[in-house]
Amino acid sequence: MDTVDGLIPAGIMPASWKPVIEPVSADKIATGDFTPDKHIQYESPSKVHTMKDLNLPENTGISSIAVSEPFRLFSTGAIHRMRAEVLSKDVWDNCQYSSNLAQCQLRGFAAKYAPFVYDTWKHPETLAIISKIAGVELVTEMDFEIAHINISVKSDKQREEEVQAFVEKKAFDDDEGIAGCPWEDNKPIVDWHTDSYPFVCVTMLSDCTSMIGGETALKTGNGGIVKVRGPQMGCAVVLQGRYIEHQALRALGTTERITMVTSFRPRCPNLPDDTVLTTVRPISNLSELYSQYSEYRLEILEERVRAQLRSFRENKRDGKKINVKAMKDFIARQEDFLAHMNREMIEEELVTMGSIDDSHLLTVKDDVGKKKRKRVA
Repeated sequence: MDTVDGLIPAGIMPASWKPVIEPVSADKIATGDFTPDKHIQYESPSKVHTMKDLNLPENTGISSIAVSEPFRLFSTGAIHRMRAEVLSKDVWDNCQYSSNLAQCQLRGFAAKYAPFVYDTWKHPETLAIISKIAGVELVTEMDFEIAHINISVKSDKQREEEVQAFVEKKAFDDDEGIAGCPWEDNKPIVDWHTDSYPFVCVTMLSDCTSMIGGETALKTGNGGIVKVRGPQMGCAVVLQGRYIEHQALRALGTTERITMVTSFRPRCPNLPDDTVLTTVRPISNLSELYSQYSEYRLEILEERVRAQLRSFRENKRDGKKINVKAMKDFIARQEDFLAHMNREMIEEELVTMGSIDDSHLLTVKDDVGKKKRKRVA
């Protein structure tokens, strides 16, 4: 079976792999519901970078916030509970996906197999923290996108060989005065992409004490690259990933890197919802994805129509003439909203599972395939 160096082949969890944090036996894992006072250990991020800081248009997206530095979010006990659910046999047997962007992902499992994870991200206190950092009130995108998991795994031998190669390469570069991207940047865990959803919160479930690398690289508006250091276990990063191209760089010095990515959209129905399904359609149960996508989009439309109807009736009661232009503008916006929704729901027989094209990127390769240019909208 084909594999990618250091990653789990699709459909297989190697018998020789053991998590860096040894699983706690079932009788020693705390039980009970998610409790914010017990499971949240929030510490504010040291810095929050704006879109302007990254030389990106300030009117892009739904917030001026681009990305946070890592911040403490959950207790060790909460992480153990999450890992126990994520690494369960039911999740691995029923919820594993692979694509050309990432070789091992777990998706769509929380509502059925991971009640603690599900309740964590649905809780008002968790949502309030993420919203405060993002600068806009957010809700989880949909149940299927609660706790998408990216996994990178290496054997002890691979870990030692990579670290030794890194040390030797760095020593050579220092001697020769060579500057440039680190050796491991050419092997990202997840390649360049934009997210399908407005905001994400990336939480680390692995012990990263000895990790080298593992940053998130972000493309700036002037063609540069900025790196945000990877979070430690129990820490997280908030990113407006729909509007910023980014990649997860490979980590050295550890045998596993497990991250939990939870997606969010604006709570207010009047804010834009630029959700696309490009990067998630080929790695999803399409029946579940389309059902949940349709439901929340139609709820947004329903709220917009009800608000418009209330305004219309109030004006009529007050004897005001109908504002035809305003009504036509409202109708046109909803037509665009429905047309966008229609484009995203591609028939199942036309979807190639595991294959994600580059239409989600903000830049595209030229004919030579090396340089980049801005994608024309």
